[in-house]
Amino acid sequence: MAEIVMKLGASQDRPFDANNELARQETGEAMESRHAGKQRQHDHGLQLTLDDIAYPAYMVNYNFELTWYNEAAREKMLGFKIPPPSSEARNIFLMFTAAPTDDGRSMTNRNELLRMHITLAKARLSKPNMLGLVKNLDRRVITLVDELYDQTDSVPGGQTIVEVPYTLHDDAGKAETWLAHGIYFREGVLILHMPAGQADPDLLGFLSRRDAVIRNLLRKRLPVLTPLAVLVADLQNSVKICSELPPEEYFELINEIWATMTPIFRNYYGTHGKHVGDGMVYYFFPQPDGSYIFNTLMCAHEIKLEMRKISKAWQLRKNWLNELYLNIGLHEGQEWLGTFQSATSVEFAVLGDTINSAARLSDFARYGAIWATKNFISKLSADERAKVEFGISRRAGDEQEHFVVSSYSQVAGLVDLKSERYEKLREIATLPITEIRGIRT
Repeated sequence: MAEIVMKLGASQDRPFDANNELARQETGEAMESRHAGKQRQHDHGLQLTLDDIAYPAYMVNYNFELTWYNEAAREKMLGFKIPPPSSEARNIFLMFTAAPTDDGRSMTNRNELLRMHITLAKARLSKPNMLGLVKNLDRRVITLVDELYDQTDSVPGGQTIVEVPYTLHDDAGKAETWLAHGIYFREGVLILHMPAGQADPDLLGFLSRRDAVIRNLLRKRLPVLTPLAVLVADLQNSVKICSELPPEEYFELINEIWATMTPIFRNYYGTHGKHVGDGMVYYFFPQPDGSYIFNTLMCAHEIKLEMRKISKAWQLRKNWLNELYLNIGLHEGQEWLGTFQSATSVEFAVLGDTINSAARLSDFARYGAIWATKNFISKLSADERAKVEFGISRRAGDEQEHFVVSSYSQVAGLVDLKSERYEKLREIATLPITEIRGIRT
């Protein structure tokens, strides 16, 4: 921390330049070339990218875990050579308190940086949620965050760009004022540090182009090992339905399903993942203000209810007897999250067994059922679990089915895995699972 001010100060006299011409001599030819380049920028719109930001910049999610950074931030603020692999270790408050504070000046600087980040967090997080983010840190840090939260100014809610001034001291005790720009997106907060009074109009103009900025950020998002829940939903008998409907109506049906379900996923903080065909994959990550496991469960429950409405509407429209079902599989785990990119799109992807198991559960489910793994249910709190009706249907001696509440079964105990029909399920044969029948809200 003691080195941060000196390193930041070394760059504050170097103005931002999108063409990286700081080292060029200002000859008449160079100045003319630069002027022409800037004129082209104004003629064709700002062409800056994240790579052109010379000041320290990084993005955090709403757990304040690092998801992207530039080299200036790594060298001058974050202090690591290689980012930690796990999401928990990328907690920005952990990073800023990990280094020892050997004297009063470095402690003051640390507290200023903490105060600045807490101010940005305070715009979105209550005090209990804020303390939840640092609950695994040193007790002294928790106490400090508690005190600083009460001392920081509140940022008016709803603002998408917030400026927070802060002051750091160099080795000689000289105070320098910096300005942290916090730009809020659905995916997190982009934080840019600039010396006070050195705002660059082109850079700030680029940051105001929210769609372009977030596309840049998503393309550069760091792969991370993170806890998550996975929801996979597949349309039952999609091949049969496709064959029975005219092409334009089949596309209309699929688009209606997507249009109906997408706001539900968004409401429960689901992130769209890569999936082959007309099914859905969504990822749910830890949130500071709620349970991501229960969010996944509530999302699945609402989707099931909405699908019944869609099915009924299409029965009336087509005068057919087909029932439309989305079969849902839920699982949780800790996996690597990254992105697959093309020239025009970015898709989130998870590597590991969690998504495969959720997909196989979706294959197993029938008639719009929701099936979840025992691990998934075990991640619910006692209060959350009490709201969920789940269990296994068993056949008694009279051949009647009896629903045994709060119970599980291995997949192998529910279907004959020797049958070719269930070949795909053999890889999860020993996985304990249960059916979600309802949720009391």
